[in-house]
Amino acid sequence: MAEETENENLEPTHDRIIPINIEQEMRSAYIDYSMSVIVSRALPDVRDGMKPVHRRVLYGMLDLGVTSGRPHKKSARIVGDVLGKYHPHGDSSVYGTMVRMAQDWSLRYPLVDGQGNFGSIDGDSPAAMRYTEARLKKIAEEMLADINKDTIDYQLNFDDSLEEPSVLPSKIPNLLVNGASGIAVGMATNMAPHNLDEVIDATIAFIDNTDIEISELMHHIKAPDFPTGGTIYGHAGVKDAYETGRGRVVVRAKAEIESYGNDRERIIVSEIPYLVNKATMIERTAELINEKKLEGISEIRDESDRDGMRVVYEIKRDANSSVVLNNLYKYTALQTPFSINNIALVKGRPMLLNLKDLIKHFVDHRHEVVIRRTRFELAEAEKRAHVLEGLLIALDHIEEVIRLIRSSNTPDEARTGLMETFGLSDIQARAILDMTLRRLTGLERDKIKDEYDELMKSIEYLKSVLADEGLRMEIIKDELREVKEKYGDARRTSIVHSAEDMSMEDFIDDEEVVITISYEGYIKRTPLTEYRTQGRGGKGSIGSNSRDKDFIEHIIIASAHNYMLFFTEAGRCFWLRVFEIPEGSRTSKGRAIQNIINIPKEEKIKAYIKVKNLKDQEYLENNFIIMCTAKGTIKKTSLMAYSRPRANGINAININDGDQLLEANLTDGSSEIIMALRSGRAIRFNESTVRPMGRTATGVRGVTLANEKDAVIGMLSINNPESTILVVSEKGYGKRTDLEDYRVTNRGGKGVKTLNVTDKTGELVAIKDVTDTDDLMIINKSGIVIRIAIAELRVMGRATQGVRLISLKGDDAIASIAKVEHEEEAEKAEILNEPGDEADSEAEPLDDEAGEDEVSDEEESTDDANTNPEDDTLED
Repeated sequence: MAEETENENLEPTHDRIIPINIEQEMRSAYIDYSMSVIVSRALPDVRDGMKPVHRRVLYGMLDLGVTSGRPHKKSARIVGDVLGKYHPHGDSSVYGTMVRMAQDWSLRYPLVDGQGNFGSIDGDSPAAMRYTEARLKKIAEEMLADINKDTIDYQLNFDDSLEEPSVLPSKIPNLLVNGASGIAVGMATNMAPHNLDEVIDATIAFIDNTDIEISELMHHIKAPDFPTGGTIYGHAGVKDAYETGRGRVVVRAKAEIESYGNDRERIIVSEIPYLVNKATMIERTAELINEKKLEGISEIRDESDRDGMRVVYEIKRDANSSVVLNNLYKYTALQTPFSINNIALVKGRPMLLNLKDLIKHFVDHRHEVVIRRTRFELAEAEKRAHVLEGLLIALDHIEEVIRLIRSSNTPDEARTGLMETFGLSDIQARAILDMTLRRLTGLERDKIKDEYDELMKSIEYLKSVLADEGLRMEIIKDELREVKEKYGDARRTSIVHSAEDMSMEDFIDDEEVVITISYEGYIKRTPLTEYRTQGRGGKGSIGSNSRDKDFIEHIIIASAHNYMLFFTEAGRCFWLRVFEIPEGSRTSKGRAIQNIINIPKEEKIKAYIKVKNLKDQEYLENNFIIMCTAKGTIKKTSLMAYSRPRANGINAININDGDQLLEANLTDGSSEIIMALRSGRAIRFNESTVRPMGRTATGVRGVTLANEKDAVIGMLSINNPESTILVVSEKGYGKRTDLEDYRVTNRGGKGVKTLNVTDKTGELVAIKDVTDTDDLMIINKSGIVIRIAIAELRVMGRATQGVRLISLKGDDAIASIAKVEHEEEAEKAEILNEPGDEADSEAEPLDDEAGEDEVSDEEESTDDANTNPEDDTLED
């Protein structure tokens, strides 16, 4: 920058050029502009919740006299008056503001009473301002109440010809009640509307206890209350917004599934999320249907009328309505997040405010208004009392007063004479001279005396108000209760707890249940007491009336308060509380799992773990999830990585092409792992040989497969030395073997033989660790369930074929097994064996020699070479 030199003796000239640094000038100009936008345009004042344009519209309407008790006036006249006096901007900004304040789908409590076309929730534009009319709503008059009692400061308008209010007195906590939104320079605000009753209750609670916690205020203000209704899904975002000033609230449409006609269903939407354009939402949904991104909808109709909203989604016959509704929530504006950002002007400066801050600043403002109003009323009362004192003096000396006035040549002479004779002030003397003759009657004198007495009581009360802050706070509370009584109403937006909130457990009995998941993805929970114990070899009882080609694939035993982590074959993890699973009888098919959690249609659940608690830090840090895949990969991850449930699940393990997740177990880090193969082999190694990895890792080699057709069928994590290993084959054979029969080897080996696979036994299908205190539940593909006491099965060596556990017919085969706690009092069923099956009840020796189940020395050494954690890591 060139250095500026200035000679003060020289006269300034018009052609003089002053060098200026453009960077400094741009910075200065931009800061001035940004502050102007922040303070004078985009952000609301924390006290009355108004931006300047809103405040000017309401004040201009009051100035014009278009209050609630008077006829409507043309909007063009109101807009013109506001433009000419207070708001020197485009007429569209003023008219747009007035229109929004009249729309009951934009403001929770509209402030303008519009007459004519003021737009629609479909995004239709309002009629031109020359066609519409407006006036103030009664609730808006509460915003302006006492404005003429010196309760607020005024500022000059744009041309300094008039004064306009810098803030409104506002008996209503408008910022919380109606919310606000605006984009400034470098910042923005987005504040949610709330229910007036709840806000006033919270404000009164704050006045009663200024040290109240935000959590206590939330007992009164439960969540935002949107003018369009809908449902707030989950409370975590609301809590964040109230505590920090920022949060994300998920709002869902109010939708119901309705049956009609011949087993047809349709979804009826009667309320949509706040600020969603209904017409645009329907149009976008139709596009998704045409693009095949949304399936199961045959037709969409908008049947909304003046009586309310009604959007109809016709469901195809072969579609599941609940699945369709979940997809509508996922892909359309039927579920929309509302991001709360509570930024408002506090003493002219933008600040991020929590719930308590917002209430505190409103109470402080009302307190100042009450003080200023009381001072004004006190001054007016004292002025009037002063005049009445003079009138009473005059009436007490009426003869002398009349004689003095009659003897005076001019009014000024009479005024001076009154002041000197009776010691009156100029104001009192003028009031006496202005008094009419009818005031000389006895009745009028009594009225003046009564008025004076009332005034003295009022003055005493007003002085006591100014001297007592507690009394002022009681006034504020009384005025708030009056506003609540006049304008309060019920909530429009309901609140439901999402899966993350986990708040229903206090209402659910913590009972033991059986969870069954079918091959086609139907799930249910049934009390464990519904299943009875049967003798080994029994025909069993019906566990589910499955549809054709469907069968029960998973049996899960859990407590109603447990957390369930479901793992799909693609390696994704989903959370669910057990009590959230629909209850069904033993013979019911259950409910499609996609209706409960957002599992993709093409994925199947392959594994699960049962977790007691996701909030206990010590529990999370000291437990791990061990996973294995069908190709022999094993992976260990800290439970901490799974402690934050997400509705759409997370990636639990990276799955390679051609592989799939098979099993997941919860461990404490000191277990021994056994992995069993379809070919009849099993490997045992210490969990410590598997190092913990992140969620996105692939894992390391756990076992080497015998051939390309071989696969892992199960994995155990054992830390109980008394456990025995139970293996079950496809055709119903099983056996128990001591854990010590499986020697500890290095991870990645080929293992040892655990079952001699023959045509009679079929391939290995399951492996479990059991004790004599367990019962075994077996289910086959036709849906038959049998319960066997493990104590009835004697422990055998690995060199045995086992015994028949369940009688199968035709091509039937075992689908899955699960262990449950043994019931001593359980009913025993008759053992029904097929003719010729008796021999299968005894242990049969293996056809192979005992030595053949061992791995050769050369093979064993090769296995040991593959156990370096760094060498066989597939992906980390």
